[in-house]
Amino acid sequence: MYRRKSMEMLYEGKSKRIYVKNSDTLLMEFKDEVTAMDGTVKAVAKGKGIINARISAYLFEFLEEAGMRTHYIDYDGMRTLTVKRLSIIPIEVIVRNYSYGSLLKRMPLYKPLQKLDPPLVELHFKDDSLHDPLILVEDVLNAGLLTKNDMQTIANISLEVNKLLKDLFLSKNLTLIDMKLEFGRDRNGDIVLADEISGDTFRVLDENGEHLDKEIFRKSKDANLMMKAYVNLCKRLGVGVDDVHVYG
Repeated sequence: MYRRKSMEMLYEGKSKRIYVKNSDTLLMEFKDEVTAMDGTVKAVAKGKGIINARISAYLFEFLEEAGMRTHYIDYDGMRTLTVKRLSIIPIEVIVRNYSYGSLLKRMPLYKPLQKLDPPLVELHFKDDSLHDPLILVEDVLNAGLLTKNDMQTIANISLEVNKLLKDLFLSKNLTLIDMKLEFGRDRNGDIVLADEISGDTFRVLDENGEHLDKEIFRKSKDANLMMKAYVNLCKRLGVGVDDVHVYG
């Protein structure tokens, strides 16, 4: 429905379409779709595209103002971000402030929501068919994906982004449990933050321990229930959504 017929679509994923604007920039268009279990569970979530684009723009602008380098350029006010064209690094970085989810399965000695200080930084290889497997720093180095300096740069950026967002959420009486970050190289070879930052890519709890993120859909498979939480998240962050029509 929202396809840009006059533009080349570079890629379509589970939650976004990427279009070529010119040789240096892309358009990242957010879809009204939500998935779980590596895409095996799907639903339409009306308004999700606009809300996730709006939250991502807000958080990218916040990070840029704090001195972090990202691929973000501009936001059209609806479902599309203009971003720098990058060479994406096929690694997902998970920063965990509390034990939750797959970490509890992998290391059952942790208590649920046990605080992790310092935060735990994990690397995962981006491949849905392999379920984004956990990998070691040595795997990355031996495979030639990154150098030691690259790895240190990514770790430093990840921890700083985590600190900035954790403090921001804390000021809104929200607790950042964990988050997924992705990176790419710009034309100069510099590593910058990429993808999106939204309720799809982090887990956050309110003061009552209620999720305001996609974990709601993972557990309930109810897209409308998730969207109510996303609207609440926007309001808590001060991101306006009164013009967005949500729910089924």
